[in-house]
Amino acid sequence: MESLDRSTLCLKFVHVDVRPAGIAVVTIAKEPVNSMDLAMWMELDRVLVSLEANTSVAAVIFASGLKRDVFSAGNDLMELYAPKTSAERYSNFWITQNAFLVRLYRSRLATIAAIRGACPAGGCAISLCSDVRLITPEGSMGLNEVQLGIPVPKFWGLLMGRVVSPKIAQDILLSGRMVAAAEAKQLGLVDDVVSADKLMERALAAARKACEVPPAARAATKLLLREDFCKAWELFYPTEPEYGWKFLSSASTIAVLEGAMRRLSSKGQKQEATSRL
Repeated sequence: MESLDRSTLCLKFVHVDVRPAGIAVVTIAKEPVNSMDLAMWMELDRVLVSLEANTSVAAVIFASGLKRDVFSAGNDLMELYAPKTSAERYSNFWITQNAFLVRLYRSRLATIAAIRGACPAGGCAISLCSDVRLITPEGSMGLNEVQLGIPVPKFWGLLMGRVVSPKIAQDILLSGRMVAAAEAKQLGLVDDVVSADKLMERALAAARKACEVPPAARAATKLLLREDFCKAWELFYPTEPEYGWKFLSSASTIAVLEGAMRRLSSKGQKQEATSRL
C-alpha cells in the first residue's frame, strides 16, 4: 500500500498538501468545471488510500481549485454517452468511482467537503460521503441525474436519505432539482453556509475540532454506524454496470444526453457540455 509520507503530492488533477496537525487539503483542479472522468476518480482513490496509510494524517478536506465557483460539475458525460465509450470502460468507470465513495464514507479520517459554488451529482456524492459539509452562499448541491434522463444511483440516493431524511431526499431526487445553499442548511444537507473568503479557514477549524477527540474511538464509532451500509453498497455497485449500460445505450437515453449537450452548448457553455452528472 502506498503511503503519502511527504507534505505535498501533485497528480494531474489532484493536489495534496498536508498541513500541521495532520490535516490534508486535497484540491481538485481540472478546468473548466472539474468534470469527473475515470482518470479523476482513479487519482482521488489513490490519494485517499495514501492518506489513510499515513498514520500522521487525521483529517482531509476536499476543495476546488478552479477559477470559477464550481466544486465539481459531476461525472464527465463522455463516460456516460454510449457512442463515445464502451460497456467495458463504463464498468471500470462505475466500479472505480463507487469504490472510492465507499472508501471515503467509511474512512478512519475526519472528512470535510469545502464546497465553493455548484456541486451536482458526482460532486454531491463526494460531499454526502464527507463528515462535514460547508458551502458558499451562492452554492447549490443535489443529485440531479433525472434532469438529464438518467436514474439516480441507488446508494447515492439512499445516502442522501441518511443525511437528511428519506422523504426529503425522495422529493429532491425525483425532481432532480439543485438545492440552494440556504435551504441546504435548513434541511441538514450541509452543516453551514460560509463566505468564500472564509471557507478554507472554517474547513480547517472543523478538521481541528474533529481531531480533538481520540481518533481511534471516533473512527471506530464512525465505522459501527456506517459499516452495514457500506457492505451493502459494496455488494450492489458491481452489479450496476450491466443495468446501467443497457439504460445508457438505449436510443431514448442517448437522445436525451445529446439534447442536454446541445442545450448546454447553445448557452455558450460548450466546454461544460461534457460535465453535468
